[in-house]
Amino acid sequence: MSCPRILIAGTHSGVGKTTVATGIMAALHKRGLRAQGFKVGPDFIDPGFHQAATGRPSHNLDGWMLSRETNLDIFARACTDADVAVIEGVMGVFDGKSAASLAGTTAEMALWLEATNVLVLDASAMAGSAAAVVHGFDTLTPEFRLAAVVCNKVASARHSSLLQDALAAHCRPQTLGFLPRDASFAIPERHLGLHLAEEWLTSDRVSGLAEWIEQHLDLDGLLKLAARPHADWPLQDITPRKREVRIGVARDSAFCFYYHHNLEMVRSLGAELVEFSPVADSKLPDGLGGIYLGGGYPELHAEELSANEGMRGAIAEFAAKDGPIYGECGGFIYLTEAIVDAAGRRWPMTGVFPTTARMQTRLAKLGYIEVENHCPNGWRKARGHEFRYSNIDPMPHEVQRAYREPAHGYQARSVLGSYIHLHFGSCPRFAEEFVRQCANHRN
Repeated sequence: MSCPRILIAGTHSGVGKTTVATGIMAALHKRGLRAQGFKVGPDFIDPGFHQAATGRPSHNLDGWMLSRETNLDIFARACTDADVAVIEGVMGVFDGKSAASLAGTTAEMALWLEATNVLVLDASAMAGSAAAVVHGFDTLTPEFRLAAVVCNKVASARHSSLLQDALAAHCRPQTLGFLPRDASFAIPERHLGLHLAEEWLTSDRVSGLAEWIEQHLDLDGLLKLAARPHADWPLQDITPRKREVRIGVARDSAFCFYYHHNLEMVRSLGAELVEFSPVADSKLPDGLGGIYLGGGYPELHAEELSANEGMRGAIAEFAAKDGPIYGECGGFIYLTEAIVDAAGRRWPMTGVFPTTARMQTRLAKLGYIEVENHCPNGWRKARGHEFRYSNIDPMPHEVQRAYREPAHGYQARSVLGSYIHLHFGSCPRFAEEFVRQCANHRN
């Protein structure tokens, strides 16, 4: 598997990695190349932009949640029919779980993938100093080297000339181009990050972004840098099982945060995934053995979710009949008695868990976490992350705790709920047991 791989890194968050990476994907796709997108780190929104630009699902890679072997397998499988891979980094190049190591960083993933590394530099408030920044990122860690740099938010032709002179005089990496300030390509943000791709990235915007990249960056030069031999990795032996159970997956504007690999794992274990909308549908799909409620923005759609009494009742009834449900983050708070929004309005939810979720105006929790199962005969440990703006009222003591402290997970009959977004690749047995429970319930 010798697919060229281009990694788009940044000096820090907010420099424009998503715009540059998505634009490069769109430009390559417009050229007729099969561009495969990836996102380093626990992010659900950026992959949606990648998919809008390429027409292909984007995959998450993560050096902390997943092993090197699992990351390489995810990458290799996604690239089997791709012409080029474009990987968007996370935060700054060297930012990860620990400041003292490369664990979980963009740099670590770049080394694992043997990628061609491109640094996105916010050049809006510098000229000659840009050379010091680029030189530092290129030489800080001997094993990580930059192939090229993109200067973003450039003010003028004069500014471009000053940057070019400084970089040419002092830096080894090739300068690919200078992207001018352009507010029309600035992706709007809200409390959980960027707006969703379907809300902002129209086909016209994708086309315009591709043209903008073609006009200002040397794509031919980038492809030439990436066109070099790469290592091949043997794929893990995964034999898909025959379809044994239907699992409902909540998918709409309120529930849209899923790792693509999680869904693929569940499918490979014999599940047919059936999408439904807790916002728009009045009942569950027929013949379900279980339900997967992912994260998203239920707080932005609390009124519609609350008004949909048919779906709220269907899920509560499914849970009361010992139907397996896995709800994480947004899916978890949908399983509580109510969401109280930032204005203090109370919106009844499904009531599976006897507590209330309350939205905060500030970030309530952010970070990686490893969970340990309370059940001694089940799966043991899994890794994931939290990113939320809500807290729940104290959960009654009679509700079973599913995870050991400090992680919080709760079990009500066959329903597991938690704020934590688990990556099933960190614990395949978690997915196996969930599918087994769903199959047993249906059978």
